[in-house]
Amino acid sequence: MDLSPRQQKAVFVLVVVVLAALGYWLILPKVTHSHGTAQAATSPTPSASGSAPAPSQIPQQGATPPTATTSPAASGSVNIYSWLPFTQQGLAEAAAVTVKFLVDYDTYTYTESATAYVGTMKGLITGQLATTLGGVYSTPGVAQVRTGQKQVSTGTAVIDSLRAFGPSSLTFIATATQHLVTSHGTSNGSTQYAVTVTASGNSWQVNDIELSTVGQS
Repeated sequence: MDLSPRQQKAVFVLVVVVLAALGYWLILPKVTHSHGTAQAATSPTPSASGSAPAPSQIPQQGATPPTATTSPAASGSVNIYSWLPFTQQGLAEAAAVTVKFLVDYDTYTYTESATAYVGTMKGLITGQLATTLGGVYSTPGVAQVRTGQKQVSTGTAVIDSLRAFGPSSLTFIATATQHLVTSHGTSNGSTQYAVTVTASGNSWQVNDIELSTVGQS
């Protein structure tokens, strides 16, 4: 039987619809199954560590548990100044006086009088030591060399150690460094001294200075 063009077109459309439906029915289960498999493959698998502690975290049977230790700092530090006749602040102040004194002791100029030289140490030294240092500074032989060479000296100092202490005195070992400029050139030298300071009210004063080797065997 011959079909008219219109009938042929209708049959063609019907065939296309039937094939599309058949293809959808055949393919859909496979796609669904494949999608489910992909989800299962990409879903995170619970790790062993998520449900149980790592081997290193499992206490071994019969093992001794770690003992808690206490550091010395936890039990409190010892205040050594409670055993000494001076405080930490007092020691620091005495050391500062010693350093300032040695700086002034080695700082002078040939144009300076003995009174001016000793005056720079006012408050740092006792009256007796002031008299002694003034006498040494103005000794004729010493004064003539200082003036003849046009000496200009600058001092620095540093505490080395604490040699001795008593109820109201401290003796420091300190190194004084002198930078000396003269008409003959420039030189630097260091000397180690034993400097004794005594308590004077709420402050400290130097009452003695000598070479650190004096009295040491």
